Amino acid sequence: MSPSTATTVLRVTESGLITQSVHLAAVRRLEAVSFRSFPTGRTIYDGAWALRLSDDYPAKRVNSLNPLDPGDRRELSVRIDRAEAVFEEAGRPLVLRASPLCPPQLHEILDQRGWSRFDESRVMVADLDGQKLTDAQERMPLQDTARFVRGCAALGSIAETAVDGLCRIIGDVEGTTALFLAEDKSGAPQAAAMAVRFMDLVGLFEIAVDQNARRKGHGRSLLRSAMHWGQAHGARQAWLQVQVDNEAACRLYESEGFADLYRYYYRKAR
Repeated sequence: MSPSTATTVLRVTESGLITQSVHLAAVRRLEAVSFRSFPTGRTIYDGAWALRLSDDYPAKRVNSLNPLDPGDRRELSVRIDRAEAVFEEAGRPLVLRASPLCPPQLHEILDQRGWSRFDESRVMVADLDGQKLTDAQERMPLQDTARFVRGCAALGSIAETAVDGLCRIIGDVEGTTALFLAEDKSGAPQAAAMAVRFMDLVGLFEIAVDQNARRKGHGRSLLRSAMHWGQAHGARQAWLQVQVDNEAACRLYESEGFADLYRYYYRKAR
């Protein structure tokens, strides 16, 4: 393993400082696919920093500063100030999304400024080549984007005010999109999932289950249907993102063969 393809990254958890060995080439590839699979309204580049901003969708992943090369260490303080000005003009506080591609020197500066860390997430992958998904329920993807997004809102995975924004994001996706919505006999949403096949990867987004329908297999069934769809459309690997503290979802994904590729967290001024 060459130094250019792997490194050891320090990250802080509640238990203290630990190390994480990461293949940076794999991280770079998945970050690039993530941007295309869940696009923002506009992206401004400052060197290898991507400032992602959305006027109609509040999620941090599309409203954050994303460093994409740990070797880009020039004028860090000046560029942080510049990014803060861009976000202030957009009416949003600056939030940094810190993946293993973030320069350690940038963290040192943010530590000096008293920035906090919050919302750590796992980026997990599962190989589909060896997955036997023949028992997965084959579902026809929903063609009505508005109906899917309204279902997500009903399930509580997005706010009602974000409906138009998610519709716009789905319409801007680069790749092949499949929307899955499980409903009961009355038409009430029980679970939702969005799959985006880009090259040989299928990303899984907006996975949600109605709180009154949990532990009944709806989430697992829809997850496996989305993975089966990706496999049938040429994907060799599935990937998703989940917050570390969502223990039930983490257990589900692990039981379906997903494992950590890397983690990220957010930072902001206190």
